[in-house]
Amino acid sequence: MNNQPIQFRAADRRDIPALVDLVTSAYRGDDSRAGWTTEADLLDGMRIDGERIQADLDRERSRILIAERDGEMLACAHVMDEDDAGYFGMFAVRPNLQGAGLGKLMLAEAERVAHEDWSLPAMRMTVIDIRSELIAFYERRGYRRTGIRKPFPYGDARYGLPKRDDLRFEILEKSL
Repeated sequence: MNNQPIQFRAADRRDIPALVDLVTSAYRGDDSRAGWTTEADLLDGMRIDGERIQADLDRERSRILIAERDGEMLACAHVMDEDDAGYFGMFAVRPNLQGAGLGKLMLAEAERVAHEDWSLPAMRMTVIDIRSELIAFYERRGYRRTGIRKPFPYGDARYGLPKRDDLRFEILEKSL
């Protein structure tokens, strides 16, 4: 990363096409293989679409955060109030920038929003439970595995087209 400061801002509807491109590039297809967060061996299809992003933008106590430098979108994440805790999702860093510390900054900003702006006591997320390297990343940042698992929504193309039949989610949580 260059020495220019990272700036955070809330997304708006004009950002939707760039958000779809960023999230897709981080998780799906050959471009995603440049980074370590790829799901290309697990899932095909879209990771997110403009309608879901618009719904997140319209929701109360919901914010899509963008990290940018010199006006260029580098990372994003969605944070919202869900069941009196922060929920962290739609986290993406441009594949060629992964591993440089930007994800840690984005996660910290999302935690700040949940704790300082909304006075929420904890942050939760769901992670595909076989993504051990991703879970380890979150554990190093204070998240713990809850042991609560949710079934993967097989048959719902909004979550991708599974390449395996053993996918499920696990909830991770951190006190803020």
